[in-house]
Amino acid sequence: MMQEVTKNIVLTKPFSLRGDSDSEENYTAPNLLQRILSLFKNVRPGSDLTRFQLPPLFNFPKSQLQCYGESVYSTASDLLSKCNTEQSPIERLISVVAWSISTTRPPMFGLAPYNPILGETHHVSKGNLNVLLEQVSHHPAVSALHATDEKENIEIIWCQYPFAKFNGTSVEAQVQGKRKLKLLNHGETYEMNSPNLFIRILPVPGTDWVGNVNIRCKETGLVAELCYISQSFFGFGGNRRFIKGNIIDSLKSKILYKVNGHWDSTVTLKDTNNGEERIIYDAKKVISRLQTPSVNNAESVCQTESAIIWSELSQAIINKDWEKAREAKKIVEEKQREIAKERESKGETWIPKHFILSQSKEGDWDCLPIQKLVPPSPIVTL
Repeated sequence: MMQEVTKNIVLTKPFSLRGDSDSEENYTAPNLLQRILSLFKNVRPGSDLTRFQLPPLFNFPKSQLQCYGESVYSTASDLLSKCNTEQSPIERLISVVAWSISTTRPPMFGLAPYNPILGETHHVSKGNLNVLLEQVSHHPAVSALHATDEKENIEIIWCQYPFAKFNGTSVEAQVQGKRKLKLLNHGETYEMNSPNLFIRILPVPGTDWVGNVNIRCKETGLVAELCYISQSFFGFGGNRRFIKGNIIDSLKSKILYKVNGHWDSTVTLKDTNNGEERIIYDAKKVISRLQTPSVNNAESVCQTESAIIWSELSQAIINKDWEKAREAKKIVEEKQREIAKERESKGETWIPKHFILSQSKEGDWDCLPIQKLVPPSPIVTL
């Protein structure tokens, strides 16, 4: 489950499909539902949970930056390269749809990653794909991702920020912001959004991804409209982790394909012209048997790396040493408050190292990478 490379670098296995050897139960706290209800007893329905701090007992040993990064670099098959190698625009869009679905990972009820600190980074390489993330804002919590594959001439840019709201018996975290996938060999940019995370507390506890995801390529006029559907309010029904949608030629206002399936199982594509069906995504092949990243050169790992910043806390959670975990989390948080107070006393404004951060008049955030290419990382994964 866990690989400790040095005293201050702790990496954990990416979350895979339920049933893998490193299952979610390894992180489950005792009396979980009772503890969760106690957390929200003083929180009113409609409350913004963006700044809500969880005790370590409700954390799994990862930062949110690592979770975002894993959804891009942790795959058992290379769907990303397929987006570039397909010969026709429609087949490339279909590949992008499959890749987008692969970034949806099974969530765990009652447990959450750490909130990244300002300036925290996560940098990992997988083959020719180099992925770099930075926490570019703390309030609001804006995370930026830049990934490049120089061999395939692919670039990914994400800028996203969650907004979580308590609804009495559930929590819905809207993942706001844009995701861009650029296939530079073809001059195509695919813009897409993320589904929202829905956490049901009562009557039947559970977590799922819900909402509409649109994938659009302006250069070709091709669009995918997907809908993530959860099970019913009472936890029953056959639509758990269901996904459906259409692939559309917007220039002709014509539905070309129907998308149908379960994002944690298989997703099929049906040709509206001839009725032929095929599987475009198989979660078992893509997000099972994922490997823990390793470190080639510990001295080259940046001090702002998530695996260093949260190493003491992660190790304590893995050891189920909750007293040490509380102390480790407190140390990180107090240090950040001290740094922020010192910066404020000097009248300094914090500036991201790897991205240019901007905000539109409508309040939407966007991030532009400073470097054209992401350099290789000393942290690697297969």
